[in-house]
Amino acid sequence: MEPPSLDAEIRRRIALAGPMPVRQFMTLCLTHPQYGYYMTRDPFGRGGDFITAPEVSQMFGELIGLWAASVWRLMGEPENIRFVELGPGRGTLMHDALRAAHVVPGFRRALVVHLVEISPALRQRQRQMLDPLEMPMLWHNSFEEVPDGPLIVIANEFFDALPVHQAVRHLNGWYERTVEIDGAGNLAFGVAPDRIPLFEQLLPQQVRDAPIGALYEWRDDNVTLDIARRVVREGGAALAIDYGHTESAAGETLQAVGAHAYADTLKAPGAVDLTAHVDFRAMALAAESMGARVHGPVDQAHFLNSLGMAQRAATIKAHVTGDKADAVDAAVARLTGAGRTGMGTLFKVVAFSEPKLDRLPGLP
Repeated sequence: MEPPSLDAEIRRRIALAGPMPVRQFMTLCLTHPQYGYYMTRDPFGRGGDFITAPEVSQMFGELIGLWAASVWRLMGEPENIRFVELGPGRGTLMHDALRAAHVVPGFRRALVVHLVEISPALRQRQRQMLDPLEMPMLWHNSFEEVPDGPLIVIANEFFDALPVHQAVRHLNGWYERTVEIDGAGNLAFGVAPDRIPLFEQLLPQQVRDAPIGALYEWRDDNVTLDIARRVVREGGAALAIDYGHTESAAGETLQAVGAHAYADTLKAPGAVDLTAHVDFRAMALAAESMGARVHGPVDQAHFLNSLGMAQRAATIKAHVTGDKADAVDAAVARLTGAGRTGMGTLFKVVAFSEPKLDRLPGLP
């Protein structure tokens, strides 16, 4: 008898309730309490499935920390501010950001750190990384648990892991894409039997004219709406860094990654990471609907260079030689470069803030 697995649980649910929407499949794969990808492992770093910008170089987190300190000053230097990170990974970004914040002592003293993390395994890694800093620090399962008050929110590669809905255009309308069991007994994509009512009215104009067979992805805006509402009502700003597109468009971006390589989306559920590109246009519209001011998006390269990436790299290189200096140059190229191996143009940066903050560092 095979041991229990997420594949078996998904098949059980399909047998009971019929094909499940892609969003439900993605949610189970990532956050199922027992078998979910993020609930059972540390996926970061060279020994994991992917490497995020904070793991590439300390410079990334340091510049984010200095960005946050600058925003705090623009806010009028409140004495008690919530410094929130969504999906903190191993805690590397926050560790480097707090270390850099030492140069602004008032900001450091005003901080209470709030980490939104659902994974027990990653929470343990974060504690190991951050406890030595001796900062007031709290963990939460959702952003809604962060207490009221002025705040600065950081979300690096967080929104791409939020589940997406998918719909397919047919001759008579749009139908939600599902996961089902095919005739050979394999998990496969299908479509719901009934079209989504009034769906065309909700679509961006450029998507309404998509050809037959086109696929459209969208996310629920709840997290963006909650953050925007909070920064408008209580003061502050939120920074989101992720890969995605600046205009809403049809097309599939859902993908699986394992061991630093692309994998089959429907095979080994719970054992590989599932992500989809972020629609920055949709995010901006959601934030604006709450009265927030939107800054950007811009390429990650523009953002980091505007914050002084080259100067920070030169400072580090002045104290190292040989291979260590080469590693600094390689990190700069990875974080700001274009092409297949660079993150500089693929990743975008957007912020939204209380209306009085008319300009934020690194952003138009």
